[in-house]
Amino acid sequence: MDEAITRLTGHSIAEMECGIVRHDWVNDSYKHLIADAPAAALLAKPGQFFHILCPSDSSDSPFLRRPMSVYRVDRANARIEFLYKVAGAGTRTLSVLQIGDSLNVFGPLGQGFSPEAGTKHALIVARGVGLSTLAPLVEAVVADGIAATAILSARSTAYVMSDDYLQGVGARVRTVTDTEGTSDVDQVEDMVRRLISADGADFIATCGSNRLLFMLQRVCAEVGIPGQVAMEQRMGCGLGMCFCCVSPFRSGDDLVYRRICCDGPVFDIQEATAW
Repeated sequence: MDEAITRLTGHSIAEMECGIVRHDWVNDSYKHLIADAPAAALLAKPGQFFHILCPSDSSDSPFLRRPMSVYRVDRANARIEFLYKVAGAGTRTLSVLQIGDSLNVFGPLGQGFSPEAGTKHALIVARGVGLSTLAPLVEAVVADGIAATAILSARSTAYVMSDDYLQGVGARVRTVTDTEGTSDVDQVEDMVRRLISADGADFIATCGSNRLLFMLQRVCAEVGIPGQVAMEQRMGCGLGMCFCCVSPFRSGDDLVYRRICCDGPVFDIQEATAW
């Protein structure tokens, strides 16, 4: 079975029990979970995800696992971290787990980010839950000697959750919010174009917003730089066997259907039809 899964996904995955060491509210909607992790979990790459087994309680009994992007892999302390929004039955039951409880994870799954060789300046544009998906990419490119600028878009400053972390790993961070009137797509586009022309940004990654995705597709096409987008979708198996997460993508003049879980969740930015 393990060999069959490796052939299917292209890399080794495992079901693991991870002991929770921290689990805190970041604001009124998001929680930050840190868990001790076996060596197999520490192989996760930016953009990959784990399938989380959410517990049942008296009011909620989630049947399927929940896909969750890796927020951080702390290899020095053998821990993995998740930043997630408490929004439905699965994440509600997940949110009540306490320090010392066990978290059952299956992964790492999917295809992660892959900036082109020779990239000098990565521009990361994240909105909402996309902040958790893109944070490990920022840390990885900086570690590889690539300059990184992150534009973090959120409803208000309370939901800009990764700015201190990203600045701490060496990225330059710009924040835009709805409440401050700075997150309008036209304003973000102006910022993106300035960063490309003045600072030489030559790779773009995004997650979390259709409006930002469509704007970045247009900008990337006009200036001729590559980009990638991390997609999100409801999933069943997480391995590509159930075809629950199939979505349309562009391939030349045609539309093709791909599985978010195993063909992605990271795709070429120009291929995506919607986030």
